[in-house]
Amino acid sequence: MRGTAIVEHADKVQAALKSSDAARSALVASWQRSSQHRLDPTHRSPPERLTEAELSLARQRIEPLISAAQASLDRLYLAVGGVGCCVLLADRNGIPVERRGAVADDETFHDWGLWTGTVWSEESEGTNAIGTSLVEQRPLTIHRGQHFLSRNTALSCTTAPIYDHQGNVAAALDVSSCRADLTEGFVNLIALAVGDAARRIEADNFRLAFPRARIILTPEVERSPGGMIAVDADDLVIGATRQARLTYGITRERLERRLPVADIVGGSMRAAEDLDEAERAALHRALARADGNVSAAALKLGISRATLHRKLNRLGIRRAH
Repeated sequence: MRGTAIVEHADKVQAALKSSDAARSALVASWQRSSQHRLDPTHRSPPERLTEAELSLARQRIEPLISAAQASLDRLYLAVGGVGCCVLLADRNGIPVERRGAVADDETFHDWGLWTGTVWSEESEGTNAIGTSLVEQRPLTIHRGQHFLSRNTALSCTTAPIYDHQGNVAAALDVSSCRADLTEGFVNLIALAVGDAARRIEADNFRLAFPRARIILTPEVERSPGGMIAVDADDLVIGATRQARLTYGITRERLERRLPVADIVGGSMRAAEDLDEAERAALHRALARADGNVSAAALKLGISRATLHRKLNRLGIRRAH
């Protein structure tokens, strides 16, 4: 970035900070936080980088999530890598711990700090997609001159936060580019791809956290993505994603009480409420597993064929022919 451009960018930032825009603009509010961290828009030193030992420790802290993210990182890179973008998975401190990128672009991206072990927190780098997304806990794009530091204004970065199985911010998924010809339309497509990939990572991580649970998918609410609820063999809720927690008011205290899923979600997802309904469900399952064979179903249930017939007649269950 030329000296004149650096001064112009710094002047623009300072003018915005002196105005009342911080109350109306999320971007200026982030610039204001950056200034409060005593950062200077003209600062030219390279970004802070962790040692190999520090990076290894950062990776260890979120190793399960890194494992869950592998397939989604690969798919996302296949979608955006061909147009000069790299993919970064950062921890909750804004430190990339996993990366996808073309070998031909490695030197350029390394120089820009788009690499594992570089610190992209808002406190360290000012307004940037990874750090600001983690602070504000929302997906966003920081495009070129929207960055606080002038040395980052050649970058266009799109990030979405990732929540762990307990509903806490655990990481951030980012797609970054140094290309000057990225159109607004293409940036919007990248944002959709990043958001979808972040939700897939959350879902895969949630399933890994509850490997023996039955997973219930909750419906989308007011354009928000559906959530996931983990229930045990007794249909008691043992886990919920952030979206499910927000939708149904599931708190840590409610999870500790191991409430029936019917008491939380209700409606069309209501579980069996009495013994007859529970028995009816068990008989339907047994018949389905026996392909409708009453004798085989009775054997699986540990009752006689005659007893099963009496139960079917009492509950009004008709076998499919």
